[in-house]
Amino acid sequence: FDLTAKAIVDGENSWNGEFEMTVVGDTRMIIGNALPDHTTGTYPVASSDDAYQYDRNPNSIQAQTIMLELPANPTIADETSCLSMGAIGIMKSGVVFFNALDAVARDAAAYETQDDCEGHPESTGEYHYHTLSPCVAATDTEEGHSILMGYAYDGFGIYGFRGEDGETLTNEDLDECHGHTHMIEWDGVEVEMYHYHATYEYPYTLGCFRGTLAVAQSMGQGGSNQQQPSGNNQQQPNNNNQQRPPGNNNNPPPTRSAGNPPPRPGGGGPVH
Repeated sequence: FDLTAKAIVDGENSWNGEFEMTVVGDTRMIIGNALPDHTTGTYPVASSDDAYQYDRNPNSIQAQTIMLELPANPTIADETSCLSMGAIGIMKSGVVFFNALDAVARDAAAYETQDDCEGHPESTGEYHYHTLSPCVAATDTEEGHSILMGYAYDGFGIYGFRGEDGETLTNEDLDECHGHTHMIEWDGVEVEMYHYHATYEYPYTLGCFRGTLAVAQSMGQGGSNQQQPSGNNQQQPNNNNQQRPPGNNNNPPPTRSAGNPPPRPGGGGPVH
């Protein structure tokens, strides 16, 4: 599909995101509240938003409790493991990323409507990505191999779109889990290590876990710790006109010109 031909959820709301990472021995500890370090669209989607006719996301963005313990020096497992639904990793923006599928096993990037940073909240209010957010990718201003963007839940890093020679990678350049092995910078040291890459093609981030999934993780449900957007540019939906249907509209995305990233082909089958 063509990412430039999608409705984008309007709004420019700022949040008090928290993201703290420390390495203690062989453990990488990440603590945060799952709120982004960039602005988001206005959720629930307002009835006046053109995205409303395609995806009436009724959820509000809420803070979560993130406490992760990941291997600081992950190793390749004897066998790959399938991705779960829900969060499969966390970006350095403080936001978790899900696998490529929506709740009914469609290509989420193609069928679900997101904001300018390609994020949106699910039913518990957890704001998340299904792709490498352009707002995260924009932090990669160097040439050559992309910088570290975040961590998968097996501890391996996920890097941006560019490989060793600085060229944009495709799925053909990567293994079934969406990664490969060569020299990278890892915690300030050059090491030869397996790592994942984002691409512009489905499944966008990970295809499976190449390492052992970390078990010491806790993702909160939000609720009483809900935070409202901050800043003078806060926009709120028009609640008088807001409708909340029982489920998301399943129509494909509409046509709208928005930016110029490479077109993304349609999704394939389920994520391994």
